Amino acid sequence: MRKIVFIGSGAIATAIGDVLAGKNVDEIYLLSIENEVVEMVNRLHVNTLYFPKCRLQENLRATSDKNILKDADVVFMAIPSTAVVDYIKENKQYLNPKALVVNLAKGFGNDGQIIPDSISQLIPNPLMTLKGPSFAREIINRQDTGLTAAATNENLYRIITEIFEKTVIRTDFTTDVTGVEYASILKNIYAIVIGMVDANFDSANLRSIFITMALNEMRCLVTSFGGREMTMYNYCGFGDFSLTALNDMSRNRTLGLLIGKGFFNTSISDNVVLEGRIAVDIFYKKIVDSNLDVNDFPLVSELYRVFNENYPIRKFIKNILKNRWE
Repeated sequence: MRKIVFIGSGAIATAIGDVLAGKNVDEIYLLSIENEVVEMVNRLHVNTLYFPKCRLQENLRATSDKNILKDADVVFMAIPSTAVVDYIKENKQYLNPKALVVNLAKGFGNDGQIIPDSISQLIPNPLMTLKGPSFAREIINRQDTGLTAAATNENLYRIITEIFEKTVIRTDFTTDVTGVEYASILKNIYAIVIGMVDANFDSANLRSIFITMALNEMRCLVTSFGGREMTMYNYCGFGDFSLTALNDMSRNRTLGLLIGKGFFNTSISDNVVLEGRIAVDIFYKKIVDSNLDVNDFPLVSELYRVFNENYPIRKFIKNILKNRWE
């Protein structure tokens, strides 16, 4: 019996933790900083902050005691991407150095690096990243879900397949950790763009143009920064992009809809953690610093202007089409 700990008690940690607890094979814990969540999960078997109508498995347990990490076999990082690196820095003394650490966060660390690169400099643990089209609400409702596991050591995949065996979570595998991380970040950027398009035009034809452009930019950026083109064909690539860009449960698509309808403001930008909003600035800087031509990436370039300049939103789509084909 393995001890599996989710750092975080939000939607994705609760959903995957509940699925694993349903197997009744391993010990499953949510490590939370929210005492009310710990109380609800342990006593009432609910997490009303995220799934108020869903009764959780009784053997899914929660704790606020970080000492639980000392003998954990597998640790899933299920907190916002901007918090992962600092959390590891501040709490690495609790972490079992032999535990497999799995990154679920989709975004850059607060240092602008992909998270596995950052935390590999801090801890000796084996590392894996796990990304894909995965709304937590559907996972906890036992809808089949595909995730891409990525690790430089192929032998680690056996652990993940054993953990998720006989559950609704299906996995594929690649050793392209860099490509998986970048794909999972880029899809948030392009989901914003597709949301903006759909907010202004009820046009399947136009949406298809922008989906095609988005996929091409994603492919070029993944490969430009060290990933492999074939990674786009894993769950983490086209699958995650389509889920995030075309479904209104997506926060980044919703941000695009708000921008396109003229409701975006600094309050939303400053107070809501949206990985796509953060990633736009980082990727634009990476493009410039790498001496790539920003004109080859019109969607990222124009979205950067939206967030950083006094940009007339009504011209966003027209400018992209003009710059692309005229």
